[in-house]
Amino acid sequence: MKKFALSAFLGVAALAYTASGASASTLGDVKAKGFVQCGVNTGLLGFAQPDASGNWAGFDVDFCKAVASAVFGDATKVKYTPLSAKDRFTALQSGEIDVLSRNTTWTINRDTALGLKFRPVTYYDGQGFMVRKELNVKSALELSGAAVCVQSGTTTELNLADYFKTNNLQYNPVVFDKLEEVNTAYDSGRCDVYTTDQSGLYSLRLTLKNPDDNVVLPEIISKEPLGPAVRQGDDQWFNIVSWTAYALVNAEEFGITQKNVDDMKKSANPDIKRFLGAEQGSTIGTDLGLTSDWAYNVIKGVGNYGEVFDRNIGAGSPLKIARGLNALWNKGGIQYAPPVR
Repeated sequence: MKKFALSAFLGVAALAYTASGASASTLGDVKAKGFVQCGVNTGLLGFAQPDASGNWAGFDVDFCKAVASAVFGDATKVKYTPLSAKDRFTALQSGEIDVLSRNTTWTINRDTALGLKFRPVTYYDGQGFMVRKELNVKSALELSGAAVCVQSGTTTELNLADYFKTNNLQYNPVVFDKLEEVNTAYDSGRCDVYTTDQSGLYSLRLTLKNPDDNVVLPEIISKEPLGPAVRQGDDQWFNIVSWTAYALVNAEEFGITQKNVDDMKKSANPDIKRFLGAEQGSTIGTDLGLTSDWAYNVIKGVGNYGEVFDRNIGAGSPLKIARGLNALWNKGGIQYAPPVR
């Protein structure tokens, strides 16, 4: 009995030591090298795409910048690793990147079997279909017998098979590893249909030779909660990445923007003062392993969630995607962040 109790105690102690030792490892490594290594898409308009000079921009890229702002107070302290869907998880597992911000769906398998941790959801999406207008197709249920372009190693490929099987439809999958290969195949007419997350379809449509000749069908056939992922076993880094996303959402709810964040530090609202690190005695920042003004730095670096959404994929962008589910919880959507207190 005593032996069991002692071994149980030592086991708990070992777990505690392991967790404690792991908790600072990624943050320590990131600080030591002086930048966040962020895994992103190889090129998806509005989400992650380099310009001719190699400067990256997009919704997922801005999240990488937000994490760098939280850690360093500098949104430029990021290096980007473009990853295919097939390679993204290996890159994170191996330590090649510190955080994966690559329009990636949170699923139970990825959350439990791959040694990764997801949360929060930065974009609520769902899988859809794009077809050429000349086919005169109004619904995905009319696609029986179609050749469908899809990227391998994605939930998209699995959802596609489930949807056609459930609805007793036949299809010919045209599968490629790289996103660019899928795009080229669809644009050249090798397949009748393109399927991926609906946000991606709106983005990819604009890159086609004749965008207006293609239409996104109304059906959404899946839940695709997209967001960042980190490795398991490092709770501190997981908290930093998670609360960076929550800071973006809370800032929008508070009405704090990239332009007014300096003035908002003088607010009499105790919630806002605490959030921006202006409250005396608050340990919120140090509890994360960051400075007291970490959230201020995030908003100063990239703006609030609404600003990030609008300029990259929303009304202020070529994609013009409506906020929909991604509106704040008190504005008709489901974006909701825990309180900072």
